[in-house]
Amino acid sequence: MSDVTPIRSSVRTGGSGLKNVGGLWGELLAEFLGTFVLIAFGDGVVAMAVAALPGSGRAQTPTTIFLASGDWLLITWGWALAVTMAVYVAGGVSGAHINPAVTLAFAVRRKFPWSKVGPYMVAQVAGAFVGAALVLLNYFPAIDAYNKAVGVGRGDPKSNATFSIFATFPAPFYNGNPVGPLIDQIIGTMFLVMLIAAIIDLRNTAVQANLGPVVVGFAVAAIGMSFGANAGYAINPARDLGPRLLAWLGGWGQVAMPGTVDGAFSWYFWVPIVGPLIGGVIGVLVYDWFIGDVLHARDRLARPAPEPGRTREPGQPEPGRAGSEAAG
Repeated sequence: MSDVTPIRSSVRTGGSGLKNVGGLWGELLAEFLGTFVLIAFGDGVVAMAVAALPGSGRAQTPTTIFLASGDWLLITWGWALAVTMAVYVAGGVSGAHINPAVTLAFAVRRKFPWSKVGPYMVAQVAGAFVGAALVLLNYFPAIDAYNKAVGVGRGDPKSNATFSIFATFPAPFYNGNPVGPLIDQIIGTMFLVMLIAAIIDLRNTAVQANLGPVVVGFAVAAIGMSFGANAGYAINPARDLGPRLLAWLGGWGQVAMPGTVDGAFSWYFWVPIVGPLIGGVIGVLVYDWFIGDVLHARDRLARPAPEPGRTREPGQPEPGRAGSEAAG
């Protein structure tokens, strides 16, 4: 819609006009808003399942949550739609990484500039924090009502239920050992980035039109349904850290930061940060080793060799160069 009048003043050499948002600053704004949308809808659907539905009389009791698989399906599909909407919002400007693990993986294998990695990550965490703040603003009466119904306060060891609206924690069967949840986060994010690499690779079975965000959402739903319960499938450092900081400021105390529940787990906050960063890099490497390199080789083999003694004309790409760039 190029006929829409910009809110900012026109492009000019100096000042704060459109020129300033045409580069990195504009990409950071897109990452901020995209991650804000992701968390607003993602944390919002958890708030619905945990606090709003029970408190509004739409559940079996005021404290009924996660009844069989119904609420989990609500959450997995809610997060899938959250990702889809976030990618549609930011994709045209920044590529909609909305995830530091994706940003790092693309810097490793997709020629994403390393100079942008830090700023992208900061924008993503900031957007996640503000998205979580919006959820808390909208749902704090329901959250407090649930806590009152179960007889706990924010920050109590038993406040994990309402804390889970914002960030993740490990399942009890890990007995506080961070190794299992770390492996879980590596696996989940490996699949996420591997699937994203496949979905956006035009040499592969390319997604038609602009349906890429929808298919990425399906990928997130699949991960949540298959690998979600062990550690809450953060698979995104910003998705966990931004809301976790908000929950810490919002009264959940050490349950949020550093992520400690006495007798259950301690200093958990680093697991959904480190695990996804490792898993994302593994995911893109796995995709390129098994699929990307094969597609690149086929692309080069399909191109005719230049005639003997004939050199490339100025400006013409080297055979296979386009495929290599697409592979990153």
